[in-house]
Amino acid sequence: MRSLQQHADAAHYIADDMAEDVLERLAFLRHEPASALLVGDMTGAVAAALRRQGVAVTLADPAPMADEIALDEEQPYPVGGFDLIASLGTLDTVNDLPGALVHVRKALAPGGLAIVSIVGAGSAKALREIMLAADGERPAPRIHPMVDVRAGAQLMQRCGFADPVADSRALDVAFRSLSRMVGDLREQGLSACLERGGGAMSKAALARAEAAFTAAADAQGRVVETFEILTLSGWAKALRAPKF
Repeated sequence: MRSLQQHADAAHYIADDMAEDVLERLAFLRHEPASALLVGDMTGAVAAALRRQGVAVTLADPAPMADEIALDEEQPYPVGGFDLIASLGTLDTVNDLPGALVHVRKALAPGGLAIVSIVGAGSAKALREIMLAADGERPAPRIHPMVDVRAGAQLMQRCGFADPVADSRALDVAFRSLSRMVGDLREQGLSACLERGGGAMSKAALARAEAAFTAAADAQGRVVETFEILTLSGWAKALRAPKF
């Protein structure tokens, strides 16, 4: 994905949407962090905006660039005490999501805020149907499991966050070709990441996929794909004991 993002016309509308949402939430909540850890800030928009506000920003990523720290999101973070941790589009592919969220919680300073944005359940419905048509009677695993709103809220509460919130929004994108649809997914790191995926498609399967795309197209020759952006947020506050 990193190399693909270097292309001038690379797709990054999902990263743009997540970055804009994080900044809007911070403004709405009036949370003014002194220090922030940003994971997966692919476009650099969140880091730039926070630095203009005087925030000390640390960049991290599972596949870091030169100015970022390496971060295994399923292991304890090598740094901590942040007033804000924002993870953009990376936590949906970890094997142990509850454990990863616990590490986020522990890396926050008291009163700190975590915002986690991922592509959630309900995404890529059109592509799922196209792939089912292509695979025929033996559908292959091509998309990793995704989290929905209800499960996301339960996870945040389970992992020790105070005042947890989970919500989702739909991002609709129109495509005129199957190759462009698949290309956009690859450029944004949304292609298959399963250890045992479906493997390469045969020429016959690809022809069936192209036919399914054409059949699903509207009068303008477009297939509209939906990406459900799931956002989880919570605070590092002492949880109140239940009253009996």
